[in-house]
This record gives sequence, structure tokens and C-alpha cells, in this order.
Amino acid sequence: MKTFYNEAESYVDEMLEGIVAAHPDQLTFAAGERRAVMRADAPVKDKVAIVTGGGSGHLPVFMGYVGKGLIDGAAIGNVFASPSMNQMLTLTRSVHGGRGVLYLYGNYGGDVMNFDMAAEMAGEEDIEVQTVLVADDVASAAKGKEEDRRGVAGLFYAYKVAGACADGGADLQTVVSTTREALSQVRSIGVAITPCEVPGAGKPSFSLKEDEMEIGMGIHGEAGIQRGPRRSADEVTADMMKLLLEDLPHSGGDTVSVLVNSLGATPLEELYIIYRKAAQVLKDHKIGVYRPYVGRYATSMEMAGFSITLFRLNEPFKKYLDHPVWTPFIREGAR
Repeated sequence: MKTFYNEAESYVDEMLEGIVAAHPDQLTFAAGERRAVMRADAPVKDKVAIVTGGGSGHLPVFMGYVGKGLIDGAAIGNVFASPSMNQMLTLTRSVHGGRGVLYLYGNYGGDVMNFDMAAEMAGEEDIEVQTVLVADDVASAAKGKEEDRRGVAGLFYAYKVAGACADGGADLQTVVSTTREALSQVRSIGVAITPCEVPGAGKPSFSLKEDEMEIGMGIHGEAGIQRGPRRSADEVTADMMKLLLEDLPHSGGDTVSVLVNSLGATPLEELYIIYRKAAQVLKDHKIGVYRPYVGRYATSMEMAGFSITLFRLNEPFKKYLDHPVWTPFIREGAR
């Protein structure tokens, strides 16, 4: 695969240096830690701080959502690898504004282990930390075992709700309970047609034949639930929407937000073809759409494919989606 970078060993650090250099009015490094990015104005006094993190290779997840109205900081590991406990702890100290810290991240074993250790260490320094795991990928565990699912593009909605709630002055427990309530209404599923290549690996992350696709594949190349011949956009989208709607409690008259997300290489034009079909399916079910999002929100390097996320809304959740945000990768409302 043809790429542009210098050395594999410097890939993540140079990427982070570039992001901070491009957005110095919004982002900075946590004290002495080049793998932890935070708001330039952090810590924000008397606001619950929201911290996330995970492996690089998923931009704009994670550091692309650091900023006003969303999250306060992100710790970044190597490509597809967890950040360390020390990186998370340094970041936690740096963003804590006096009202506690929410750890909000995807449900992956390495992340859970390191974040839990950081939370324990922060507690010994009298920094209250609570955790909410994002587990929205319906293909990764059966209905009834939602706690075992992976966190994928639903992270975006978690950041939106938690960020708006914290901005409104809520205490830590309220931010936690509100975010959990929102995530109970979020479901995602993806499909891939080509793999990506981790810098330095020298080979693709998985293999698919030229005429194959795989529904349910994870953002690190985790196995999906259905591999077969490539089909048209309408056919694939209809199948994915069926799986989502079978898993998400809904009825006629409900409203959802829809996120159609490129996994990296799938262009915007194709995403709108996919959204067109998704909107038709929702209309057939008498489900309204509020605030659709189409674009790159949670990627997997240069993987070709897309994901669809549904977020069933109530009136408070609509208001949280309307809340203005201003980060390097998403800007809505007044700065």
C-alpha cells in the first residue's frame, strides 16, 4: 500500500505534533506527556472533566473531539494499541477542574486494564474518577450480552451527550447516568471491503478477496458475522439497517439520529448513497430523523468500508445534540 510517513516508530508522535501545531489555540499536550492531548484552556474550573483514549489510527477519534462542548483530553497509544496507565494518569491530573473526571472510552481489554489502574491511582490523589464504557457494536456480541460489545462510532454520540451535560454544570454522577442512558439507545454496525495496513507491519491487517465484503467487521479487523460476495449499496445498507432495528427498541413515531461513517477510504459521495437508503428504511418504519451525520467520524486507517449508527432520541437528547461544540474536527454553533 502506498503511504506517506517517515519512520514507523515515529508515526504516532509526529502525527500528534502535527495536530497540536495545526490547532495551537485549541489543543496542547498534558504536562510532560507527548501522548496526551488536552484542551488548550484546561483545566476548566468547576466543570466535570471528560477524558477518553485508545490506540491511534482512528482519526478523528480520539483527539479530534477534544475541545469546547465535547471532551477535555485524550490519551493516545500506538496504532490500534492502548495508551499506558501513566499517560492516562498524567492527563487526568492535568484536566481535573475540581468536580471529578469521567473516563469515557470504547470497551477493549487493554484500554479497560490501563484506564482502571489510572482511575485507582487518581483516587489515591483524591481525584474522583468514574467510568462509562461505550459498547455499541451489535455484531460483536449477542442481544442480552450488550456489556461484551465493542465500542465503535457510537463514541461520537457519547461525547456529544456527556460534553453537553458537563457544560451545563451537571455533577459527575449526573453526567455518568445521563451518558449511560444515552448509550442504551445507541447501536452500530460496520462493513469492510478492503483492509488497512498498520505502519511498519508490512502486511494488511486481514484479507478479503477482491469480490468479497464482510458485515460486522470491527475497526481493528476483528471478525464480522457475515462474509460473502460484494453487493450493491442498497442491498448492504438494507441488511445492516435490519440488524440495527432488530436490536434497538423502537416503534412508529420514534426519532433517531443517524451517523453514516467512513472507515477511512470510502468517499463522501458513497456515504450519501448509503444514507439515502438508510433514510428510506427509517421512513418505511415510520421513524423520524433528527440531525443526521455523514462523514469520517471513527476510522480505521485506510480501510474501505462504512458503519451506520442509530441513536434513539428523546427531547433532552435532542438538546444535547444541539449543544454547540468547537474542536479541530467538528464545529457546530458559536465558538
